[in-house]
Amino acid sequence: MTTFLSKYPGGLGRAERGLAPSAADASAPPVFSTHGCRLNAHETETMRTLAAAAGVANAVVVNTCAVTAEAVRKARQDIRRLRRAHPDATLIVTGCAAQTDPDGFAAMAEVDRVIGNAEKMRAESWAALAPDFTGPTERVQVDDIMSVTETAGHLIDGFGTRARAYVQIQNGCDHRCTFCIIPYGRGNSRSVPAGVVVEQIARLTAAGYNEVVLTGVDLTSWGADLPGRPRFGDLVLRILRLVPDLPRLRISSIDSIEADESLMQAIAEEPRLMPHLHLSLQHGADLILKRMKRRHLRDDAIRFCEEARRLRPDIVFGADLIAGFPTETEDHFADSLALIRDCGLTWLHVFPYSPRPGTPAARMPQLHGTVIRERAAALRAAGKAAEAAHLAAQVGQAQPVLMEGPRLGRTPHFAEVDVAAERPVGGIVDLRISGVDGGRLTAA
Repeated sequence: MTTFLSKYPGGLGRAERGLAPSAADASAPPVFSTHGCRLNAHETETMRTLAAAAGVANAVVVNTCAVTAEAVRKARQDIRRLRRAHPDATLIVTGCAAQTDPDGFAAMAEVDRVIGNAEKMRAESWAALAPDFTGPTERVQVDDIMSVTETAGHLIDGFGTRARAYVQIQNGCDHRCTFCIIPYGRGNSRSVPAGVVVEQIARLTAAGYNEVVLTGVDLTSWGADLPGRPRFGDLVLRILRLVPDLPRLRISSIDSIEADESLMQAIAEEPRLMPHLHLSLQHGADLILKRMKRRHLRDDAIRFCEEARRLRPDIVFGADLIAGFPTETEDHFADSLALIRDCGLTWLHVFPYSPRPGTPAARMPQLHGTVIRERAAALRAAGKAAEAAHLAAQVGQAQPVLMEGPRLGRTPHFAEVDVAAERPVGGIVDLRISGVDGGRLTAA
């Protein structure tokens, strides 16, 4: 879909209103606001590079998330806040929410441009926003994301903190879970070739990064669109073999039902692969999983966790869980609560269900908002109890801690550590855990 400027009057920045930039803001670098996942954060850094190369100035860019109705609400709130703070800037909205509802964002008086998820990664999109651009422009540049077939080749060096770098290996998703709007914002799955990934990680390691995190929308689908259809585990083993100087490799999130033999081998044999996996589980009741159109059942999740723990006894699991999915009964919800114990989950991301327009689940019988909030709170409480038990078990143990700040680090299992004495940021320090304080481990 491409909508032209004339459809939405108003909401235009200083340049579009025919005003010259003020002396104070004519050369100001763009301001970026990022919502949602690590992939969005990765892409913001790419946009920052593209905007700088194009000479874009006096602009505000909001990179939105569409995963829940609350995420979209917060994006709109942020847009209004940023317009008040930057009244003369060109305000650009992009990201998944902009991709799935471009007309809705274009109708906001505060918004000057709407750019789709594919367009935001293209140099020509940013060149058209430069002050000296004289060609024709469209206010809304959002094409059909399902038509995008190229691999995600917009990798950059050094994204992240000084402690760790993030490498995008995949984008999009071929699955159609009934609750999820993300495929309509990201398109179908596209993989970055293994050679490009390894080269990127080798550069980051040479630059001094001690930890690299693999990111994507559906990591375990990596390779399905590449010649020979390699599996995600093959890529993990290849990285560890060809970049021997990389101290730590971390996986951001996986679909456990798609874990292949090579990935299980890496879990069992590769100490540089961090013993922490975040699992896309979503629910603990088989009937709800079927209505979600998930590809696993409750017992599949439990078996995976048991097998991974057998191969790597110290491994810990995080998980995404949805509370209050349509038709969820008390018994169904009890199955989700019990899954925390049965899988031995430690870190939970709990999402109160919210209907996303255009998804099949939005047409199912909905639960009352109060019930959804109560169940989400119960899941979070159970998750906090599991987290507290995990932290208490770490006291007295020696851990190699990656320093994220002078006095803040993180264990291989992803637990935060408050460190008494300052240490070099980005370094890995062997520390003995002395206690737990405020949800964090402590060490001297």
